[in-house]
Amino acid sequence: MTSLDQAAAEIVAIGKRLDARGLAPATAGNYSMRLADGSIAVTVSGAHKGRLSEAQVMRVDAEGAALDGKKPSAETLLHTMVYAVDPGAGAVLHTHSVAGTVLSRALAGQDAIRLAGYELLKVFPAIATHDAEVALPLVDNSQDMAAMAEELRPILLGQAELIPAFYIRGHGLYAWGPTMADAENMVEACEFLLACAWEEWKAEGARP
Repeated sequence: MTSLDQAAAEIVAIGKRLDARGLAPATAGNYSMRLADGSIAVTVSGAHKGRLSEAQVMRVDAEGAALDGKKPSAETLLHTMVYAVDPGAGAVLHTHSVAGTVLSRALAGQDAIRLAGYELLKVFPAIATHDAEVALPLVDNSQDMAAMAEELRPILLGQAELIPAFYIRGHGLYAWGPTMADAENMVEACEFLLACAWEEWKAEGARP
């Protein structure tokens, strides 16, 4: 089972990798892991993810309250919501890409980013062929994290097969998995698919 020290080391490492891919501009993004005692290791508020130290990873409880006196990321409640909704989630990553940000803004009024026909759709649970469609939940941005978490909770719980990702319009991607490696795979696949979808949108003359 994961300890705080182990989680901090993994979170620091993923921060460097995602920053190198252009998915963690400035101090954007936040990362977490579920710990053996049920608490959550999460990045502190305001830290640059490419230059994280292990001291910038802290513990919160299942409701997002700090357990060590540090200030958690502002979006910690979205992480705790994911862990509550998906008992199999062991790590959650929040990233920011140009393609995903502008595509989600272009889809004004829509409640999903629909991805169809791509080989990488097979990264999602229960999909074994490219001949499929995934509706990635898309919600409007807000500074009220508690309200956003409550908006997302029924969306995720209402899925026939839980999609371990969602997008906040004009903001960024949340993706997760049982381990940090699984969460990283989901992020990579989703960000690639979003980039493909944005290029297709442009090539087709910006038709929804």
